Amino acid sequence: MSAERIVITGMGCVTPLGLNLEATWDGLLRGRSAVGPIRRFDPTGFLTTFGAELTGFTPPTLSGRFSRWRDDKGDYALAAAIEAMGQAGLLDAAMDPYRLGVSVGAEVSRPGLGVLAERAAVIQSQGAATAYHQTPPRDFVVMSAAFPASLLAAYFNARGPNLTTSTACTSSAQAIGDAARALRRGEAEVMLTGGADRLVEELMVLGFNLLGALSTRNDEPHRASRPFDRTRDGFVLGEGAGMLVLETLSHARARGATILAELLGFGASANAWRITDSPADGRGARASMLAALEDAGLAPEDVDYINAHGTSTQQNDASETAGIHGAFGAHALKLPVSSTKSMMGHLVAACGAVELIACVQTLRHGVIPPTINYEHRDPICDLDYVPNEARPARVDVALSNAFGFGGSNGSLLVGRF
Repeated sequence: MSAERIVITGMGCVTPLGLNLEATWDGLLRGRSAVGPIRRFDPTGFLTTFGAELTGFTPPTLSGRFSRWRDDKGDYALAAAIEAMGQAGLLDAAMDPYRLGVSVGAEVSRPGLGVLAERAAVIQSQGAATAYHQTPPRDFVVMSAAFPASLLAAYFNARGPNLTTSTACTSSAQAIGDAARALRRGEAEVMLTGGADRLVEELMVLGFNLLGALSTRNDEPHRASRPFDRTRDGFVLGEGAGMLVLETLSHARARGATILAELLGFGASANAWRITDSPADGRGARASMLAALEDAGLAPEDVDYINAHGTSTQQNDASETAGIHGAFGAHALKLPVSSTKSMMGHLVAACGAVELIACVQTLRHGVIPPTINYEHRDPICDLDYVPNEARPARVDVALSNAFGFGGSNGSLLVGRF
């Protein structure tokens, strides 16, 4: 594999905090909560009645062959991708389409699962012939986890590698790692990468309530996401997308691109433990962080900040804290560690990409976003969680963690260029 350095030249996002990079970053620095009562559907009767919805979003205008095939997660990904490609100066740039690839983290469309259930009910009650007449083909096409990557490839004429990663909360972190590896293997010179998800809906609230994973702090939803706080009682569903443009350094320099940061390393692991929780010793998290450090050729002491997975569940936060201690040793107590999920909820397949973008912004602007709603110290979670207010700091190397439902782990290292 080539030793070619990989750089970031464009970023874009749509999140519950804002519909572009600037608005999202401003919300993070202000410590603003985007969590509130669910408006998309009537949550009466659910154990959890709140989430971090993406509101005010206007889908990109699509015409011709694109207009037929679209859904929310594809629209989120496309909006973030257009912003990222614009920042990179590649929206109208002439380049070999076979040297441009796409790598996206995404899950099966949850609204699509509802459509499937409805179609199955029609088949059972009225027969297949009626179901054929009532079902548009798009319902099956856009439901696929691979749909966002396919849409982006068609929209940007990207004929290089087309990759989809579907590993729950780790999806976009692993998609970014796969994109970097494709660049190092010489399969492309530019990769558009990130993730998208749409979570605040009936099936997801029901399912995660059944697992006991969601906060039920219905009387004060804006205070519900409280990673590492002793009184945390579960995570908050969010939604949106984050996209980045990765390039080989030689390609970026040849075209005179503005380089935002360097992607230094990626590590992945599996807990091989249980499907729904993490081992108390944090061994899987530790392994992915150490693998990222090894990939980057860095020592633990070289890292200045960690954007934690930090979901606000009892087990996950304790396990991640143990993993950070295991990977960083004595340096762990000197590291600022914050969770931006405290403000925008858990974006699941999109969280790794959006949180890596937050790390790049931290490098560029010299400010660490806070962990809001941190009020009660937990003896098990004993790190510096940057409580409640953003902190000015010079950060040269930042680590972003994403740990997935099912036990997959991904860690990404970015550095000042």
